Amino acid sequence: MRKKFVFGVFLIAVQLLAAPLFAQQKRAESPKRNSGPRPVPLAYEIAADVVSSGYDGSMCWFHPRAGLVRGKTPRMVLTMQKWLVERSDVFYPLSHIRTADSGKTWTAPVENTQTLGRRKEPEAGMEVGVSDFTPKWHERSGKLLGTGHTVRYKDNHLAVNATRSTIWSVYDPVMDQWSDWKTLAMPADSNFYSEGAGSTQRYDLPNGDILLPTYFKRKSSPLYSVTVLKCRFDGNELKYVGRGNTLTYPTGRGYFEPSLTRFGKRFFMTIRNNDSAYVAVSRDGLHFEEPVRWRFDDGEDLGSYNTQQHWVTHSDGLFLVYTRRSELGENVPRHRAPLFIAQVDPERLVVIRSTEKILVPNKGAQLGNFGVVNVSENETWVTTSEGMSKTAANFGADNRLYVVRLKWARPNKVWSD
Repeated sequence: MRKKFVFGVFLIAVQLLAAPLFAQQKRAESPKRNSGPRPVPLAYEIAADVVSSGYDGSMCWFHPRAGLVRGKTPRMVLTMQKWLVERSDVFYPLSHIRTADSGKTWTAPVENTQTLGRRKEPEAGMEVGVSDFTPKWHERSGKLLGTGHTVRYKDNHLAVNATRSTIWSVYDPVMDQWSDWKTLAMPADSNFYSEGAGSTQRYDLPNGDILLPTYFKRKSSPLYSVTVLKCRFDGNELKYVGRGNTLTYPTGRGYFEPSLTRFGKRFFMTIRNNDSAYVAVSRDGLHFEEPVRWRFDDGEDLGSYNTQQHWVTHSDGLFLVYTRRSELGENVPRHRAPLFIAQVDPERLVVIRSTEKILVPNKGAQLGNFGVVNVSENETWVTTSEGMSKTAANFGADNRLYVVRLKWARPNKVWSD
């Protein structure tokens, strides 16, 4: 009897100790439910333009993202860089193209070798460059500000477990060039050994303060965590002011590549993870609730994994752009094609399956490194390129650079956010 009693007490103790962990996992895995009204689907048309194409068998365009330069003669500046296909994350200086007629014609690529290229480091064979760049108009300063992160190479191979920093650069529309990239000065903290706002969507507050989502880790850990940095930009310098809470995931590579938007009175952050994709909500854009896994409104997992997602924000509807597991993408690494879009239910934090559409079809190449930019109250662009591989051309891919136009049925009252 005593053995049974002791064993029973042991089981109760284990259950009590495990309860908080189980509750935390349940919060992360279960979508939030709300009995309120469901969002009305917002109508729009999709038109895809191919800006360029052509693959030399070695390098292809990657990370194409555009930013709008406002003024008497508005122009769109699209940044991108060459990727050495046979090596992981080996990128070359950022280039840009521009258009002043809403994408009817584009200039030839300009490579910003001196300002957005690699720099030699003291150790032999070491270089540092920039990647995962995202330009966005900063209304208060009247400047196109781009952010990304550093990447280090040893003999033109990705350096293992190297330090990383957030970088920024400013576009000069008169000279048609970008400023020398600078690193964002962060607090002295060992947690920020590897920290970078690569491939993230930021949100600019009405007073000009910038909410910049980023991810970071310690040197000794493989796990990334995410947070939102509060920064100030005066047109010349980007400065760190503070940050929000830390969101962590216990396994794999953790959380990384977060993207931020505001819809209604709340902020939403979508987060990349090795096994799935997650979403978190905040009232102030800095302090977020526990993330929950992205699911369809029927309860099934969205199926987006180890790939970034980004927001399309309209005043009358919130949308997610993503890739996911499906029979349509079995021939592409990590199912990074087709590129999908669907409307989100912001109360239940789910993707509305009936609204899912294909933005760019699968032609054998990955499409998961993309960008979003609001062009006007009537149009939003999603920009992506065919990330090539040894077999991509066999399915018809040709390193196409796409500008996908979303033409809204109703004006977007927050298009400048």
